[in-house]
Amino acid sequence: MDRKGTFGFLFVFLIIFVSQMEMMRQVEARVCMSPSHGYHGPCWHDHNCALVCRNEGFSGGDCVGIQRKCYCTKLC
Repeated sequence: MDRKGTFGFLFVFLIIFVSQMEMMRQVEARVCMSPSHGYHGPCWHDHNCALVCRNEGFSGGDCVGIQRKCYCTKLC
């Protein structure tokens, strides 16, 4: 490879590397959890929990713990 080809390759590699680092930085947002007030009984399916939590104004929900409680989630 000549110098221009090597420089071009390194430049493209650097652009891709920096863009991947920026995407990783955006993904590292914290997730806050709060017990659902509208979900009653044991939580066996994350999908049902998430639906109830969305009606409560959260972005989603998960079944958590041994007692399978529904916890609502949102980015904080």
